[in-house]
Amino acid sequence: MADRDPQIMLEESETLAPPAPADNATARRKRGFSILGGVVLAAALAYGSYEWLFAGRYVETDNAYVAAEIAPVTALAPGTVIRVAAVDTMAVKKGDVLLELDPSDARIAVAEAEAAVAQALRRVNQTVETGTALAAQVEASNADIRRKQALVGVAAANLASARLDLTRREALVSGGAVSGEELSSARNAFAAAQGQLAVAEADLAQARAARGSAQGQSNANAAMVGSTQPTENPDVLAARARLDRAKLDLARTVIRAPVDGVVTQRAVQVGQRVAAGTVLMTVVPLGEAHVDANFKESQLRRVAPGQPTLLTSDLYGSSVVYHGRVVGFSGSTGSAQALIPAQNATGNWIKVVQRLPVRIALEPNELRAHPLRVGLSMTATIDTGAK
Repeated sequence: MADRDPQIMLEESETLAPPAPADNATARRKRGFSILGGVVLAAALAYGSYEWLFAGRYVETDNAYVAAEIAPVTALAPGTVIRVAAVDTMAVKKGDVLLELDPSDARIAVAEAEAAVAQALRRVNQTVETGTALAAQVEASNADIRRKQALVGVAAANLASARLDLTRREALVSGGAVSGEELSSARNAFAAAQGQLAVAEADLAQARAARGSAQGQSNANAAMVGSTQPTENPDVLAARARLDRAKLDLARTVIRAPVDGVVTQRAVQVGQRVAAGTVLMTVVPLGEAHVDANFKESQLRRVAPGQPTLLTSDLYGSSVVYHGRVVGFSGSTGSAQALIPAQNATGNWIKVVQRLPVRIALEPNELRAHPLRVGLSMTATIDTGAK
């Protein structure tokens, strides 16, 4: 040991000596900064990855509400209410009786319409029989015309004979073979034959006119009857249509539920007189409810119909998740549909982010398991990255 170099021994002692406290603090500080930087970098990478993979593809809003196509129950015929079978909050099925009107007037109208149908059928049958009588009249007129045509022929033959007899006697007068009395008689016979022919021709013209009148009446009657059966006559069909209307009004005295749902806004009582078109109550089809979600215009860039949507309701909380799909977009924003739209053509205009209603359909099975009510608040999250 004594033979070793003192310089070497000094260096070894410095190497084996513990570091100074200041050097330890600096090293720990450097390690802390390194760890902190690594954590910050990892967090930044994680956040960026989340934003790129997940957060950027989802848009969410809590400005969403349950809605449904509410069915108003309307009186289709006037009457007095004699029974109300539904009250608010009652669940009904399509076709269930909701209320009844007094059917007395409607039954009387049905009886009158049935009598009108029978009367119309009787008139049509009478018209058919009249047509048969008019056809027989036409045939009789034709026979009368033939008879009077024969009489005209006889009168014409008699006139020709009288003319020939007169001509012979006039030729014999100059020779004294015929007396003046015979000539006068021949002339009278000729004049009488002319008159008989004129009368026969007038009778024939009268018979032809009578046949024309009978034929016209027959044609008019045939046009009224036509080639259809009495039950297909227009008058009978019109009477049957009035009977069908009366029966329909009678059936409408019993008012039934138009859809499955829950009764609300009942506004009718027993004894009340209602007019046609009066809204008596409404039925909310909860099984067909949907959600109107009002998204900001800046959120809709990648939203498209058909994209899946997750929804939660304040009624059930986050433990119940509804699955829906985007159906479509409203044609205008809520502010544009306001009674008094915003007027931005002023000098102190401030831009306000607008919201557009998006309709989201819900799964019927989930609605049956957890029914909703119209107007309830919802939170909707759309997956814009889904195909």
